[in-house]
Amino acid sequence: MQENNSWIFAIGFLAQIFFSARILYQWVASEKAGKVLSPPAFWILSILGSYLLFIYGVLRNDFAIILGQFISYYIYLWNLNMQGRWKKIIGIVKIVLIATPLVATGVMLRDPSLFNDTFFHNKDVPLWLLIFGSSGQIIFALRFIYQFFYSAVHHQSILPVGFWIISLTGSSIIITYAIFRLDPVLILGQSFGFIAYIRNIMIGYNNKKFSVYEK
Repeated sequence: MQENNSWIFAIGFLAQIFFSARILYQWVASEKAGKVLSPPAFWILSILGSYLLFIYGVLRNDFAIILGQFISYYIYLWNLNMQGRWKKIIGIVKIVLIATPLVATGVMLRDPSLFNDTFFHNKDVPLWLLIFGSSGQIIFALRFIYQFFYSAVHHQSILPVGFWIISLTGSSIIITYAIFRLDPVLILGQSFGFIAYIRNIMIGYNNKKFSVYEK
């Protein structure tokens, strides 16, 4: 780890601020509507947070973080497009948003041996911990894979109950990983979402029960 990494943590905390803001906004909007919503602001904040957290993962030499963000990042863009907001973004910004993770990954893979030593033989992240953390990030990212297919089937951007259940499971593993890594960025970021995940599950189930009673 670099000796002076306060600016690296600053990037990570800024990313988590965006992630926390998306959850807070979505939570408040859903409470007011009495049902789980998928507002455009949720996806815009997700993109900003993921973009910065990907950079944070690279600077921290943390493959688990990089993997998790790479899986979900482009689904954020897809949802923004599904809601008709992508076309309103300036062309050059679109190019930067699409290309940055791909270019960064290409640069990291340019030297396979260095990539292997940096991410898979990192003294700060033992292999067992890397596997554990990566599993949490994969599960956490799979919520967006699930959300992607669910939304595609229903032809609209939706955050179903299953999304929040997967979020809760993946988040629990990531927090445990973060404790081992002594990573305050992940600990604070994931802890904030816990209550919102549980509350969205409750709202989703209550809404389903209400729909059944109506019938």
